[in-house]
Amino acid sequence: MNTKFIPFSALLLLLSNAPVKANITEKTDAIAQTMAINEDGNKRPAKADRKFSSKAVEALIQKVSKAIADPKLREMFMNCYPNTLDTTVKHSIINGRPDTFVITGDIDAMWLRDSSAQLTPYIQLTKDDAELRQLIAGAINRQAACINIDPYANAFNFGPTGSQWKSDHTDMKDELHERKYEIDSLCYPIRLAYLYWTITGDTSVFDGNWHAAMQLVMKTFKEQQRKNGLGPYKFQRNTTAPTDSQMNHGYGAPVNPVGLIFSAFRPSDDATQYGFLIPSNMFAVVSLRQLAEIETKVYKNTAFASECTALASEVDDAIQQYAVVNHPVCGKVYAYEVDGFGNSYCMDDANVPSLLAAPYLGYCDKNDPIYQNTRNLVWSHNNPYFFSGKDGEGIGGPHVGLQMAWPMSIIMKALTTDDAKEIKNCIKMLRNTEGNTGFMHEAFNVNDHTNFTRSWFAWANNLFGELIVKAYNEHPEILKEAF
Repeated sequence: MNTKFIPFSALLLLLSNAPVKANITEKTDAIAQTMAINEDGNKRPAKADRKFSSKAVEALIQKVSKAIADPKLREMFMNCYPNTLDTTVKHSIINGRPDTFVITGDIDAMWLRDSSAQLTPYIQLTKDDAELRQLIAGAINRQAACINIDPYANAFNFGPTGSQWKSDHTDMKDELHERKYEIDSLCYPIRLAYLYWTITGDTSVFDGNWHAAMQLVMKTFKEQQRKNGLGPYKFQRNTTAPTDSQMNHGYGAPVNPVGLIFSAFRPSDDATQYGFLIPSNMFAVVSLRQLAEIETKVYKNTAFASECTALASEVDDAIQQYAVVNHPVCGKVYAYEVDGFGNSYCMDDANVPSLLAAPYLGYCDKNDPIYQNTRNLVWSHNNPYFFSGKDGEGIGGPHVGLQMAWPMSIIMKALTTDDAKEIKNCIKMLRNTEGNTGFMHEAFNVNDHTNFTRSWFAWANNLFGELIVKAYNEHPEILKEAF
């Protein structure tokens, strides 16, 4: 394993000197989700216009597609599962190491969260595809470089090009697209690297830069436990949207330092109301334990591994003490946000990490009684951001407003159950609420699914593909049925 450390200044220079393109999606017409049906009989870009092609992914698409009886569902899977590879990746070699920049879709920037989630469904295929393995390794390298630039940022440019958000009242740098501090932005790169390592056994991504990034993750988490003051991060934006900025001069609502980690923003990029965001703290517990395993087995750094394990246990204990509350209808549940003073907010947001997604991310068993009570709460009108109408139902959030359900929540409902009937109902709802486009979206109006946001949202597309592959492997009978 190469553990040579590249100094921070050299890392900045590396990215600064990389070729910069104002818009990496140069073949816009071919990539737009409104494209005509191509030679494969679906709405993917023509083969010549795809950003990356994987033999293993194409083979799986063909195998799964043949098992799907419903023509519309089959086409949706063929469109969605390869969407990240088809349209969002820019792969190259920089200084002898793979580098992969992954945009979200219709926003020309790389979110640490989205890029990790977009690539995760392909990790299972990396043993059979060396080029795909290199692509994902490149994303892990790029994410480490991003964290080393600024661990408080959530989204990055391809190079030091500046951003439309450069006027935000925070420590903006030209490499940053946005600087909304979110716990999950630091957890997702650990998850991607951990899953990649466990599947491939490849330790080449764990160099000095990756370890330096992880030291910054630990430093940031401890700063944001706020035991020694507010820490260095603050954020305000000149905006009419209250969820796009933070109160108290950018530091957010007060929290009691009880061991939980403060998060200024949610995975939706909306501001937290109570700063201890519980789904993200759950994710941190899992990620810190995964990091400890990497540090122990790969780096042989038992001291840092012990530090990770200790913080994970401290956060987990605080979740159990401060985030388990008695709901008047649903009983003992996990709150979505707390402040450590005794105040809590019982709801859920569609973005992952969410309370609904806790088993998916590995925090708890899907049959855990408290999780089941929480699941009943969030998928009901006891959750203020659960919406239902004539076209469908699901969890939304303040990000796009009322009556807008996110397909991601429906997908996550199916991914966190073993009930074949429930899975089928979720798949059917997804099939019938895609706005007649053949793709997933950010959100749709529960009374009119043709009213949707974000026609090109790669994370939702890939998560849908992940669900269909899981159904193929675990409940193939579902896909043989007509919808």
